[in-house]
Amino acid sequence: MPDPGDSGRMRATVVTVHGWHMTGLEMLLLRRRLRHAGYEVRAFRYASRRQTPEQAARRLAAYLEGVPGDVVHLVAHSLGGIVVRHLFALEPVQRPGRIVMLGSALAGSRAAARMARSALGRQWLGPALDRGLLGGSPLLQGRGVGMIAGSRGLGLGSLLPTLLPRPHDGTVAVQETEAPDVTRHLQVPHGHFGLLLSREVADAVIRFLKTGEF
Repeated sequence: MPDPGDSGRMRATVVTVHGWHMTGLEMLLLRRRLRHAGYEVRAFRYASRRQTPEQAARRLAAYLEGVPGDVVHLVAHSLGGIVVRHLFALEPVQRPGRIVMLGSALAGSRAAARMARSALGRQWLGPALDRGLLGGSPLLQGRGVGMIAGSRGLGLGSLLPTLLPRPHDGTVAVQETEAPDVTRHLQVPHGHFGLLLSREVADAVIRFLKTGEF
């Protein structure tokens, strides 16, 4: 298999996958920085409040068929990383490319589990709980995953200090981002949404796409 970082001879596209209750607009700055690094960039959007991660993954698989490039990288934030896991369980044969996840609770989210204790919380989180935010998503086979986790607790975790073990990004604990299919792990001093705005994080994403290392 060709080196997916060798974009000098192969056309490379990056597809971003947003998180729960988001639209993808919050990844605009990150996409702009990826374009400045020479990548063609596409934004995949899905209805995170109405679709399970597996259903979103089926839509992602269809979307990727129309994406140009010899190499297709995936950059996913939060729940988007879980959607990518389901993608490779459903459609394991994909073009070469690397995967970067930002603050994805692959081991399950304590914050979501706390909310899901109530009927209102379960209703609010909805389909995202199904083999998603509570854990149980399939391990990603055949591809290494680079995970960037935030350690600056600004969010629900800072309001409820006993909810998340430190370090955490305010929404997801660093240990919740660890999993057997994560081959490279980077911890940075940013909050859950700050990961999308940070120049440091964008540089780390670009470095991993090119080399497979942070």
